[in-house]
Amino acid sequence: MNYEVYHIPNNFTDAGRVMGLFELRNLVEAVLLAVPALYLCITLLPFTLTPKLIITMAAVVPLAGFGLIGISDDSLTRWLGAWWHWRRRRRVFFFRGEGKA
Repeated sequence: MNYEVYHIPNNFTDAGRVMGLFELRNLVEAVLLAVPALYLCITLLPFTLTPKLIITMAAVVPLAGFGLIGISDDSLTRWLGAWWHWRRRRRVFFFRGEGKA
């Protein structure tokens, strides 16, 4: 018997990912979430530089991390689209005590 052996590289699932972990879509969403928050914190906080940086990083880093990770391994916009689809098509069932035996 003549078998052909195919070697699968270790990084075959890394295609289309940033640093092998995050999808490009999630990275774009994280940047779109973090940049306005960063700008607002830097311009509107009435503190000196050090407290301003500490407060900004405490707000922006979790927000960007949330954007990178997403919800249930989906990007935020994909999850929001699925939620909106479910929300528009959901129905309410009422039980009136009637049933077939």
